[in-house]
Amino acid sequence: MPFAVYVLALAVFAMGMSEFMLSGLVPDIAVELGVSIPASGSLISAFAVGMVVGAPVVAVLSLRWPRRAALLAFLVTFLVMHVVGAMTDSFTVLLVTRVVAALANAGFLAVGIAAAAGMVGANAKGRATAVLVGGVTIACVAGVPAGAYLGELWGWRSAFWAVAVLSAPPVVAILRSVPGAAPDRNAPSALHELRAMRSPRLIVVLVLGALVNGATFCSFAYLAPVVTEVAGLPSGWVPLALLLFGLGSFAGVTLGGRYADTNPTALLGLGAIGLLIGWLVFATTAGDPVAAFVCTVVQGTLSFAVGSTLISQALYAASGAPTLAGGFATAALNVGAAAGPALGGAAIGAGAGFRSPLLVSAALVAAALLVGGIALLSARTRSGVSTG
Repeated sequence: MPFAVYVLALAVFAMGMSEFMLSGLVPDIAVELGVSIPASGSLISAFAVGMVVGAPVVAVLSLRWPRRAALLAFLVTFLVMHVVGAMTDSFTVLLVTRVVAALANAGFLAVGIAAAAGMVGANAKGRATAVLVGGVTIACVAGVPAGAYLGELWGWRSAFWAVAVLSAPPVVAILRSVPGAAPDRNAPSALHELRAMRSPRLIVVLVLGALVNGATFCSFAYLAPVVTEVAGLPSGWVPLALLLFGLGSFAGVTLGGRYADTNPTALLGLGAIGLLIGWLVFATTAGDPVAAFVCTVVQGTLSFAVGSTLISQALYAASGAPTLAGGFATAALNVGAAAGPALGGAAIGAGAGFRSPLLVSAALVAAALLVGGIALLSARTRSGVSTG
């Protein structure tokens, strides 16, 4: 695997930390900037919206840029936004920096996925994607506790400074390791890539990505009350649950990287069936602490094995639109990451209890299996008609 792919993963880690750390900083930001907790919480929503909207839009705008230049532009913008955010006393300015940082993050991921896939062999896109997603999984585990710890020691601004500092080495490394070719005037136009995006297979992959990621974050967002309220453990056990989920997710992207290029259908099919069974078992046995922790590891592994494989399948499904495929895959995953917790919260709010997000996750995976099954059956039917 080229060194440059690992450089991109380091930048993705810094960006992922920025996205996840805010959930532990909301109260302190609200107090210092004189806004309500819900208003401060809107910083998280603003980032999510920026990721969903920005991924395809910014990907289109950067199509004609050299990839190294695009990556540097997005990463430097992301870094500067965190410096401004760390220094401002205005909540409005902070909100704007979150939106712009999300747009830069989305653009970086879209171009980064395409760049990583382009630096490896034609049949190694899954491995390259897994390395990048590995940066997200580590941030998923480290971002919240690291942000909360820094906020406790030196205030919420220190977490923003930390992200800016983490973003600086990849800037230098990208300059030295990512090929800096001149823009290809014969590269596909935005219209050409958009036409390539009409592939039915790609649309199915994007829907599956949103559903599976929605299931993942529906339960991950409420893992703490599952541990404390359902399993009956003290709050001090929550970091262990988050760590186990993170270790599972890292194992999952490693598994996805190994098999996504050689046997993706089996990995997706068996993985999704395992996910459905796992969420149902988790919901049933969550009252047992040992079972809850085992399910946390297993579900983290399966969720990210399937999720990372779906990202690489988006690249294979739209080989004529690598940048837009990466952008839309990023958007689809973030739709799931935003919708999943909202659905889980709605179930809890309706009085279904803290096990209900696990059941909602099972329902989302069941929907993914239904969509995938219908698509597979339809493809086989069309193939049979064409050969008949």
